[in-house]
Amino acid sequence: MTITCVIMAGGKGERFWPKSRTNLPKQFLNISGNKSMIQQSIERLELLIDISKIFIVTNELYAELLKAQIPHLPHENIIIEPVGRNTAPCIGLASILIEERYPDSTMIVMPSDHIIQNDTGFIEILKTAVKVANDNGNIVTLGIEPAYPETGYGYIESTGVNEPVNDVNVYRVNKFVEKPDIEKAQAYLESGNYYWNSGVFIWQTAVIRKYIKELMPEMHDILQTMKYAFGKSDQNEIIATEFIKMPDQSIDYGIMEKAKDIFVIPCLFGWDDVGSWTALERIDELDENGNVIKGNILNLDTKRCIIESNGKLIATLGIEDLIIVDTEDVTLICTKEKAQEVKLLLKELRMQKLEQYL
Repeated sequence: MTITCVIMAGGKGERFWPKSRTNLPKQFLNISGNKSMIQQSIERLELLIDISKIFIVTNELYAELLKAQIPHLPHENIIIEPVGRNTAPCIGLASILIEERYPDSTMIVMPSDHIIQNDTGFIEILKTAVKVANDNGNIVTLGIEPAYPETGYGYIESTGVNEPVNDVNVYRVNKFVEKPDIEKAQAYLESGNYYWNSGVFIWQTAVIRKYIKELMPEMHDILQTMKYAFGKSDQNEIIATEFIKMPDQSIDYGIMEKAKDIFVIPCLFGWDDVGSWTALERIDELDENGNVIKGNILNLDTKRCIIESNGKLIATLGIEDLIIVDTEDVTLICTKEKAQEVKLLLKELRMQKLEQYL
């Protein structure tokens, strides 16, 4: 059984604006450490499999960025989405291409822009997940043990029945749960059998193809049309034409909320999805006043702020709980409680036809 991996790297990281931009989104930035998030993802996976079995799904805009940042990735392993259509079509397209090259394979699917601090622990969990996936055609997902009542993540509820494999706790999934309000998030935390949805999935390629056929028949038919075009002179044109017909649907909604035989492995390996600027408080060192400070900063009586300078001096006095990010052409100032709503500014920029700042 060949192990392959699909990295989803087509997102724009809009909540990390103005540093994450259309032409250089979050996954290509050095958020933590001296390498980009996607470079770190590749290095981590190469502890488990060869680069030839790693595939990246992205859009045409980022193909050259990928080639520059990961020059040893085979160019044919860069899968181009003609348009953005959410995670189910992204995974569906990757599955038929991998099925063609590695018919008897297991797929690991993961985002490109998450922080994982314990690489070794992550790889050991993946080895167990692959074993569980290969037993009776199971679907496996990695659940992050919640540290606080987070309202920005989806959750996975387990049955609470432990079926250990390789001395690792493995639970059957009861259901996937949408992002909760704070009261529900607190209840999930206290229950002990809810986990943050990491967006990492492991399954046999044949199994996910079977579930797509059963639960997303419209998408299955489109994928079959694409498959019939493999090897033909107009293969790329047919894939582009058919992909536009795909439903704009997540893999969670399309498959995971309806499939059977799903298992979750609870994990603690220093995970963070770096979903907004406030994530820096979890992954970077804080000063004595709880600030994250990067660059040329002078701060007095400044508490619990996130401040990043692009070179010019930023001086602060008597402020609390603010995000200040300075780039060449944009300076963002917002409260931390509005960090998840930064995309509203991008919507306004589009309305005012100020696309040069996107």
